[in-house]
Amino acid sequence: MNSPDTPPDPARMVGQLAALAQGSRLAVMRLLARYQPFGLPAGDIARLVAVPHNTMSTHLALLEAAGLVRSRRDGRQIIFAVDAAACTALARQVSGALGLGDEAVMQAGPHTSVVPVVRQPMAAATPFRVLVLCTANSARSLMAEALINREGKGRFAAVSAGSQPAGAPHPEALRLLAGLGYGTARLASKDWRSFSADKTAPFDVVITVCDAARGEPCPAWPGHPLSAHWGIADPAAAPMPEQRAAMLDAYRQLSARVTSLVNLPIGTMDLASLKAALGAIARLEGATQMALDLAA
Repeated sequence: MNSPDTPPDPARMVGQLAALAQGSRLAVMRLLARYQPFGLPAGDIARLVAVPHNTMSTHLALLEAAGLVRSRRDGRQIIFAVDAAACTALARQVSGALGLGDEAVMQAGPHTSVVPVVRQPMAAATPFRVLVLCTANSARSLMAEALINREGKGRFAAVSAGSQPAGAPHPEALRLLAGLGYGTARLASKDWRSFSADKTAPFDVVITVCDAARGEPCPAWPGHPLSAHWGIADPAAAPMPEQRAAMLDAYRQLSARVTSLVNLPIGTMDLASLKAALGAIARLEGATQMALDLAA
């Protein structure tokens, strides 16, 4: 185990940086950072990063060998979590090696390593209700709905809809979700008017995931919910040979946003803090210019 006070070890630092210098492994570290201190099973990590399980096993083994994550067996699952002390030590050593000082690292506060645990489902009497909108309600909003309902683990509940619903989910979106282990039987393209103020229970937040829907006049939503715009590029607009890759990109971008959302301390946040957090999430990788402008 590493600690922030570990003497500099140039060889170890180079090895840790090499472990991070790969897109999927960096995505794993970002994901696990959002799940501190709970950690995640290896299968969930593979699903949320959309990487095959055997490939993910290799990535996790490299990160663990570098001392950046820790694991333990829990029944049939292996749970992985960030070794926060090791990551803090790495950040401090890199700053020192570059002559930048470690003020930024110190501002992050003390970190301790934890025994990896997994967040358990926690049914709430009144889950945090999310409405996700896009124009066609065929790909991005449906993927977000599936992600929120699975990752929310009883604390969040999501539905999605569109201003001009396509009538059916995009086949490539369904194939992607099914291949990642999501149930798709109940996913449907729905008209957003069916969720207007006089037809459904109140929402806590309404999230648009496409720029077109953000600019359209919308119904009055029940509950006077907060609004956020998490605009990302439309994968269905990609040329046919590139649609699979575009869907994967959209899924990964939505996964980052949803895992950030479901790990917020919703129960202790006031509306201003929650609004600011939703805006910060909107600026994550892949944000459209409209999303960046609205979140500024």
